[in-house]
Amino acid sequence: MQLKKLLLIVGIIFIWSTQSEGQNTLTPQNLFDMKMVSEVAVSPDQTHIAYALSVPRPFGDEAGGDYRELHVYDIDNQVSMPFITGNKRVFSLDWTPDGSAITFRASFTDQPGVQVYAINLKGGEAYPLTEHTSNILSYEFIDDNSLAITALEHDEPMRRILKQRGFDIDVYEEEYRHRNLYVYELDTHHTRQVTDGVTVFDFVLSPDKATAAAAIAPRNLVDDSYMFKRIHLVDMETGETTLLVENPGKLGNMAWSPDGTKLAFRAASKLKDAVVGSLFVTEVPSDKEFEDLRNYAEGMELSIIDFAWKDNRTLLYAAEEGVDIVLSEQRIDRDARNILIEPEQVVFSRFHHVDGLIAFAGNTPEHPSELYSFTTRRNRLNRLTHTNPWMEHIELSQQRKVVYDARDGKDIEGVLLYPLNYEEGEEYPLIVYIHGGPEAAVQNGWSTFYSIWGQVATARDYFVFMPNYRASSGRGVDFTMAGYGDLVGVEYDDVLDGIDHLIDIGYVDEDRVGMGGGSYGGYFSAWSATRHTERFAASVVFVGISNQISKRNTTDIPWEDYYVHWGYWTHENWEDVYSRSPVKYAPGSQTPTLVLHGADDPRVHPSQGLELYRSLKLHGEAPVRLIWYNGEGHGNSKNVHRLDYIVRTMEWFDYYLQSDEPKDQMPDKYPDYQVFD
Repeated sequence: MQLKKLLLIVGIIFIWSTQSEGQNTLTPQNLFDMKMVSEVAVSPDQTHIAYALSVPRPFGDEAGGDYRELHVYDIDNQVSMPFITGNKRVFSLDWTPDGSAITFRASFTDQPGVQVYAINLKGGEAYPLTEHTSNILSYEFIDDNSLAITALEHDEPMRRILKQRGFDIDVYEEEYRHRNLYVYELDTHHTRQVTDGVTVFDFVLSPDKATAAAAIAPRNLVDDSYMFKRIHLVDMETGETTLLVENPGKLGNMAWSPDGTKLAFRAASKLKDAVVGSLFVTEVPSDKEFEDLRNYAEGMELSIIDFAWKDNRTLLYAAEEGVDIVLSEQRIDRDARNILIEPEQVVFSRFHHVDGLIAFAGNTPEHPSELYSFTTRRNRLNRLTHTNPWMEHIELSQQRKVVYDARDGKDIEGVLLYPLNYEEGEEYPLIVYIHGGPEAAVQNGWSTFYSIWGQVATARDYFVFMPNYRASSGRGVDFTMAGYGDLVGVEYDDVLDGIDHLIDIGYVDEDRVGMGGGSYGGYFSAWSATRHTERFAASVVFVGISNQISKRNTTDIPWEDYYVHWGYWTHENWEDVYSRSPVKYAPGSQTPTLVLHGADDPRVHPSQGLELYRSLKLHGEAPVRLIWYNGEGHGNSKNVHRLDYIVRTMEWFDYYLQSDEPKDQMPDKYPDYQVFD
């Protein structure tokens, strides 16, 4: 039996490699060879950079998510060294205070649950630093012998008793366990609880380690993590907790100034702001109200996504600026910023800074995320790794920023990928990819993933258009909030206007336009297949909204939905809510629609996919198919389900936008995955 299994795995690998050999365009199967740098941490002496490398799980292994290996880049010798490889997953990279070892969170077989581990820079095996009784969610060193950690409190005794007696029940939203802050002694494994009765979603220790700035909410519920976190100061010795800043809405990361007198933090600019894209600085302690703090993003068309202190008077911050990422330096007592990394250089999100050295996982239109460094003293940007050498032989299509005018004259940006064999004067089919959120944005970087067709589609001679419609991030608060209380209003018009622009300039065949996306992108795709069915020849709806009335009553973030998107409850104007629901317009739909949904999705309940499917099946005039991804939530995490998604959706678009097959029929229900014999 084992021999048969081994031969099958070898056969799979052989088939895959022979199919890939000789081809020079990106295929869906290639995505499962693609490695990406996903997290970085600079050593205290700036001589090494630890980074996590996401490695696709082989299809011969049990189905699951990517592995995350630990590698270390030696800056002086310009060489990368593997430290932990294979079927492992490491997270939350850091260094011991003396820089002798790399630390991380992981779930290994030698300890129960998720613990903090270390591995010496000189080599050897990883060893556990903690033996906590529940999963460690985050950690920070206090000194060489102690950590500040967050972890879930113990389960209620009665719940444990009932489970032992076979009761398999949940008292919905009443059985959450708080995320407590603890001090963990490494030599004795003694744990001292610091907070009680509240949930600590995030924390950062002051330079003297005596105080934690903590993002605290009343409950450990998803809505609380979005809307109800407020900044508190926690005395690490006594546990005394005091409110520092009454931020009115969403809250992001925090950082102390080196001298411990100030705290910088990212937050929404107001309660109704959907994006955590503003940057503030408060004195510690503070006698100012939130409204009196300076917003360093005010008046700028950008959304700040990460920051760090350069010194006591200067901040470094990265921001989405349209489809680009820009790194800037900002003196907190001055108006103007100094741009360090210009637009169109590299795309990244988080970065790690130590004494003038910045490291991050960066990508470009030509390659997925690699390890980059940037020195503030010399303003020098360097790409340090090349983890996918096989891609040097892959021919990629042109990708560029596109700007067009909406019907009201507002300039809208997006990213446009050209057909690989593009010829001027020819019209091509178009796939419109819509990002989720809607408080997110597409950047002009690597644009091909299991859920984003990118170069896989252009290799088949599609245009791929990815617009940053109004309601997106990256253009300032006013741009984001243009869709407030007006879902699929002006924000959707921006997408139609972009499609019309591509048709008008002769790029796109108006009879071969498809749309797809996940979450809010799935909502737009369902809206396109129903309310605007005359314009779309195919639609792919992934974890998308179909009925806003039932969606608002089943989502795990009803308060976030109310505060930053609608501004009123369904019962206050249900007619308007229903008028923005794709199922209302399902009768007569002529757009072939593929609906895909995670069966365990808590954000957009799987009933949304079923409602769309059933309404189109009963009352539409075009083919419709529903795919349940069992065991998946709001997006696919398992490699086999990701493979199914990219292969199945491309076959759907090919069938209805490229082939001569009967349009009242559907592709085979089981795609050709090309990785199994």
